[in-house]
Amino acid sequence: MPVPGRAYDGDAAALWRDAPTGAELLKRLNALPGYGKQKSQIFLALLGKRFEVRPEGWREAAGSYGEEGSYRSVADITGPESLGKVRAYKQQMKQQAKARGAGS
Repeated sequence: MPVPGRAYDGDAAALWRDAPTGAELLKRLNALPGYGKQKSQIFLALLGKRFEVRPEGWREAAGSYGEEGSYRSVADITGPESLGKVRAYKQQMKQQAKARGAGS
């Protein structure tokens, strides 16, 4: 069985170059050392939104990170304004999590 990450002979683009679907690309990303579901979905969204790597179903496979017009992660940052929106979103999520914890 090939070692994840070494199966592409040092060619990172080979990871996504021939991926037929977003689900397959997500599966490949999940197989990388240190990549869980969230990091894989963010990276998939980054590939689709910023680098036009868009196999069929990529937005669905990226989950909420693939949504058009969202400001949830590094995949959505294009400059200072969008960075501010991503930071505001993350702050809002922290506040909601804190409020849920206080209600327990």
